[in-house]
Amino acid sequence: MSTAYGHEHHDNHEHHDNVVELPRVQTSPDLAIAALGPARITSPMAPLLDARQTTEHYVDEHDRVLLDDTLAGISARNVPASELPGFEPCGPRKKIFFDPSKTRAAIVTCGGLCPGLNDVIAGLVRTLTHHYRVRRVVGIRNGYQGFIASYGHDVVELTPESVRDISTDGGTVLGTSRGPQDPEEIVDCLERLHVNVLFVVGGDGSMRGAMGIARTVAERGLRLAVVGIPKTIDNDIPYIDQSFGFQTAFSHAADAIRAATVEAKSTANGIGMVKLMGRHSGFIACYAALARPDADVVLIPEVPFALDGEGGLLAHLRRRVAERGHAVIVAAEGAGQELLGAQGEGGDHSPRDASGNTRLQDIGPYLRRRIADHFADAGIETSIRYIDPSYAIRSVPANPYDSVYCVRLSQAAVHAAMSGRTEMVVGRYRRRFVHIPMGVAVSRRNQVDPHGDLWMAVLESSGQPVRFE
Repeated sequence: MSTAYGHEHHDNHEHHDNVVELPRVQTSPDLAIAALGPARITSPMAPLLDARQTTEHYVDEHDRVLLDDTLAGISARNVPASELPGFEPCGPRKKIFFDPSKTRAAIVTCGGLCPGLNDVIAGLVRTLTHHYRVRRVVGIRNGYQGFIASYGHDVVELTPESVRDISTDGGTVLGTSRGPQDPEEIVDCLERLHVNVLFVVGGDGSMRGAMGIARTVAERGLRLAVVGIPKTIDNDIPYIDQSFGFQTAFSHAADAIRAATVEAKSTANGIGMVKLMGRHSGFIACYAALARPDADVVLIPEVPFALDGEGGLLAHLRRRVAERGHAVIVAAEGAGQELLGAQGEGGDHSPRDASGNTRLQDIGPYLRRRIADHFADAGIETSIRYIDPSYAIRSVPANPYDSVYCVRLSQAAVHAAMSGRTEMVVGRYRRRFVHIPMGVAVSRRNQVDPHGDLWMAVLESSGQPVRFE
């Protein structure tokens, strides 16, 4: 059985005997966006576009956002500017592919919770209804499971009235799930619902699933657009400045650091420890530690560290406690996996979780135990306050910045879908909203550069050494 939420990365250009080869909007080969066909229908937004004078609001089909706009990047290629690699910019077009009066749209949210999911849902519904006059928008319940008949989940009718107040709550009103589902069954459901446009809000596993749906749609010769709004609280999607919900997440994480600092200062030789989200990318730990510069140590997956020896983490903590009377540690959940091995702390040792992600060991309890043992062996009485706010952070409503960002992403996704774009996601690259092929969006992981300026800023703020070794 093929899966719509699998672990394999397939070639977007793989040919099948019965596949309808979609035309591509011309840009650099790796960044080409699939289109269902020529856009011949005048957009309901055309009068608004005619009133605008800049390409910020009116997008010409030949506009591009350069992949590398530095002088070095341009000169090194030694090619005309029109041939430089670039992203297709987001925005409304004067001509669209789908007839709004005959278009039905569906929205599904998948994977873990993230601040802003309800803002995205509401933004999609409002833009489809108010600006494009699409007459029916449905919500699929509980992720990809909602497409599968055996689960028995209902379909939700979404209107501007029904989504008016959902942004005040965290989570997703549609529900979510993890795990693989058969793309053939998903497309069967989409056909039964007469859906023309599917919006998938989810992470890299969800986008791989959406790619499977798009391939099945093409194999059947259907004209159905699949457009993604990428969701990852860890901010680990490539070619995107920041993922939605990230600013909300690190601001609440900074509050957890404040609490750990207060606790650590309240007892003799106190140690506060905060474990934050970040399976493979330490952006939340870095930004939260910069926003609340109380941390003496920041640990992220991208930078291995040693515990023992005079150059190790434990000795450094002992010295900081001796100097200041307390210490604060901020650790991303994926930090220190090399210390834990295949059978570390955490219980279930299966290699992957329901989303297809590598199952990580729990660094928090392990560090807490090692720190307590180290101070006890040195004859130093201490108390360790351990805080894990991860689920509390995931479930909060988006802050105003993320709410605005979610609305703009949802508008960009609707513009792309109505113009016939498919198998792509929307994101912001160098402060411009752009179209990104799904295959590119899941091709690698965005991570903190151990030699970059962000990590340098963290080292300056925390005062920790470059390496614990």
